[in-house]
Amino acid sequence: RGPRHVSRLKPNQAATIVTMIIDRCPTQLKLPYALWTREAVQALIQRRYGIEVSVWTVGRYLKRWGMTPQKPVRRAFERDPIAVQRWLDEEYPAIAAAAKRDGAEIHWGDEMGLRSDHQTGTSYSPKGQTPVIPGTGQRFRCNMISTVTNRGQLAFMIYKEGFTAAVFLRFLRRLVRQNPRLIYLIVDGHPVHRSRAVKRWLQENEGRIRMFRLPAYSPELNPDELLNQDVKSNALGRQRPTDVVEMVDTLRSYLRSTQKRPEIVRSYFREKHVRYAA
Repeated sequence: RGPRHVSRLKPNQAATIVTMIIDRCPTQLKLPYALWTREAVQALIQRRYGIEVSVWTVGRYLKRWGMTPQKPVRRAFERDPIAVQRWLDEEYPAIAAAAKRDGAEIHWGDEMGLRSDHQTGTSYSPKGQTPVIPGTGQRFRCNMISTVTNRGQLAFMIYKEGFTAAVFLRFLRRLVRQNPRLIYLIVDGHPVHRSRAVKRWLQENEGRIRMFRLPAYSPELNPDELLNQDVKSNALGRQRPTDVVEMVDTLRSYLRSTQKRPEIVRSYFREKHVRYAA
């Protein structure tokens, strides 16, 4: 064996670098990188301590520090971490306690648009030859609104028009009609959710449904986002519908099969960001 490798970074210097990688983005430190790559960490070490190391050495450092390359999650600058923490520590526990007291069922709701050209996954092909997937050159889309509960219940509605107060109220009427219990509905701050028509209808039906809003720019707190990802990846992203009718039929079939398997819906609540709602 060769000589034992000795790190050129002192323990306190390594700890500082790790803290900066976790707490900051390269752009916040005025480095010409968007993500923390080996080259970005190499530049940070050089700028901070004047120590020049190769990218291979940086790779060994990162492995030793317990870091791995991962796909980053996009998070809005406007997100208020204080409001998020208040939601987790105070607001949602109060909603859950009130729901238990009133015998209500908590539903998490969201809306999303789906396009015919959405694609996920990879396809095997000879090296250097990009695989070609045949499909229509026309673009069409539809929209979906849904709610999920931590007991595995799923409700959905597929529609082709834009998301308006009339569409939202149509879904709410269906949701109330299908659920005999009082509903506590948690949604984001979409303008439709705050429209006059929706507020008026909620006041008239306060004995059947009550609505609460998540902190702004915090979609990761909503378990229904996991359903959206599931649908985009597995119901649409791996297929090529030829027209909007086939697209809607595929989505409806996938969602109905998911309704019959509540364990799948319950599994969304095991994701770490929404585990608090399980």
